[in-house]
Amino acid sequence: MTALTNSAQHYPEFTDGVALVAGGSGGLGAAICTTLAAAGANVALTYRSRRENAERVAEDVRRHGVDAVISPLDLEDVAATQTVVDDLVRQYGRIHSVVYAAGPPLEFGRISSIAPAEWARVIGGDVNGCFNLMSAVLPHLRAQGGGAIVAVTTAALWHVPPNDILSAAPKAAIQTLMQGLALEEGRHGIRANCAAPGLFAAGLGLTTINDSSQEYVDKMTKAIPLRRRGEADDIADVVCFLLSNKARYVTGESIAVAGGLQLA
Repeated sequence: MTALTNSAQHYPEFTDGVALVAGGSGGLGAAICTTLAAAGANVALTYRSRRENAERVAEDVRRHGVDAVISPLDLEDVAATQTVVDDLVRQYGRIHSVVYAAGPPLEFGRISSIAPAEWARVIGGDVNGCFNLMSAVLPHLRAQGGGAIVAVTTAALWHVPPNDILSAAPKAAIQTLMQGLALEEGRHGIRANCAAPGLFAAGLGLTTINDSSQEYVDKMTKAIPLRRRGEADDIADVVCFLLSNKARYVTGESIAVAGGLQLA
C-alpha cells in the first residue's frame, strides 16, 4: 500500500458514490483503481479487450472492502459510453471521480513514416474517446454539484522526443480539453487536471522499454534527475491526490510525474 493511501479516513469524499476509471485494466489504470480503493472509493473500471486483466484488478479492488464493477467499453461508441455512465449513476447515486487512463495501442515512429489512417486511428481512439467520456459524465457532475476529473497524459508534452508524436499529439489535445473543462465548469464545482507520466516501467512506458535498446533505456534513465524510472504507484498517488479534497483548489493543471525528466 502506498504512503498516500494508508488511511482511508483521510478521503471521506470517496465513500459516497463511485470512481470511474476508463482504461482501468492497463498498467497505470490498475494502480489508480487499487489506490482509490485503498482510499475508500468504490471503483468502476472499463476495459476494451483485456477482460482477464480487468477481473484481476477488480479482485484487488474488492480486497479493500469496496465495490468493483467492470464494463467492456469502446469509448469511440458514444451510445455505449453514455449507457455505462448512466448505469453507474443509477447504481451508486453519483460519480465523484472520473479518470481517463485509456488510449489505443500505438507504435513509435517519425512523422514522415506515419500513414494518415494510423494518425486517424490514434486521434479517434484517444482524443475522441476522451471527449465522449467527458460528454457523458458532465451532465451528471453538474447535477450533483461537482466532481473531479483527471486525465493521464504524458511528460512528452514538455519536450516531444523523436518518434513519439502519436503519443504526444493526442495527449496535447486532451490536456487542452481538461483546461477548457476547468475554465468552463469550475462554476459548477467541477475540477479537471492532468497527471503526466514520464518513462515508466508500466503501461505504455513498459512498451517503450521493451521495444528499445538497453543503451537507449539507460540513456533515458540517466537523463531523469531522480535517476530512476517511474512505477505505477507514482502516478496513482498523484491522481488520487488530484481527485481528493486535498486538491480542492487545484484545477486546470498538468503535473509532470516524471522524476524531473520534463526539465531535461
